Amino acid sequence: MTPPDYEYLRKLLKDHSGLDLSADKQYLIESRLLPLSRKCDLTGISELVQKMKGGATTIVSQVVEAMTTNETFFFRDKVPFDHFRDAIMPEVLKARAARKSIRIWCAAGSTGQEPYSLAMCLKEMSAAHAGWRVEIIATDLSQEVLEKSESGIYSQFEVQRGLPIQLLVKYFKQNGELWQINADIRAMVQHRQLNLLRDFSQLGVFDVIFCRNVLIYFDQDTKVGIFERLSKILEADGVLALGAAESVVGLSDAFKPYPERRGLYRPNAVRASRAGVAAMPLRAVAAATR
Repeated sequence: MTPPDYEYLRKLLKDHSGLDLSADKQYLIESRLLPLSRKCDLTGISELVQKMKGGATTIVSQVVEAMTTNETFFFRDKVPFDHFRDAIMPEVLKARAARKSIRIWCAAGSTGQEPYSLAMCLKEMSAAHAGWRVEIIATDLSQEVLEKSESGIYSQFEVQRGLPIQLLVKYFKQNGELWQINADIRAMVQHRQLNLLRDFSQLGVFDVIFCRNVLIYFDQDTKVGIFERLSKILEADGVLALGAAESVVGLSDAFKPYPERRGLYRPNAVRASRAGVAAMPLRAVAAATR
């Protein structure tokens, strides 16, 4: 791979996905794009670049998907899901008692382990929100991982990563060496392809947003812009959950830390006005994001 090819790929990935690669990440591109070039019957990365420069949009999408990290597992880091069960949901149930509806967004939902972990949490406390309308929207840049998420099918290795055995037995069915999450849990999650770099106001307003382990790949200006836009679609008393290595502190005043709950944030009251923004029903969300 030549230096000009690398610089072209760095810019393309930054523009299309927000991925901010440093100057010494050639090995990462080679490890992920050489298999793609072979799959496309090309001689190597240089020919891949030439195809993209020639307008091969399909290859551009494949390159972005190959370079986007989709590392995830059930109940990843555990603590955010404890917070969701013990602090977030009791508070949301009390605050939304009049309207009896909850909207949750998993940004960068990947192959589904995070949104399905939340769905299982909600299922475990279903008596507390019986008769409520509960929506979980899972979005990701990659259509391929969204399709896997929709199928709800996981390998033995994947279900062994973070998933308590009692939930595996309760909510999955085994088929040979694969496990599929039950249809009622799959039905709790709606899937949408979405790029966090683009406008996402069409999703409507949420009570809870999980945006975990994705912002670490973006530069500071991109993070600030995303925080600003997240604050506009989160209820004034809503909660934003970030990954263990992520924080808004020192980057944006759109959010403030949630008291005594590491990794959780609330919209800053001074910045929380969202005049004219209203929550949208799921069918409207689906139409707006097609």
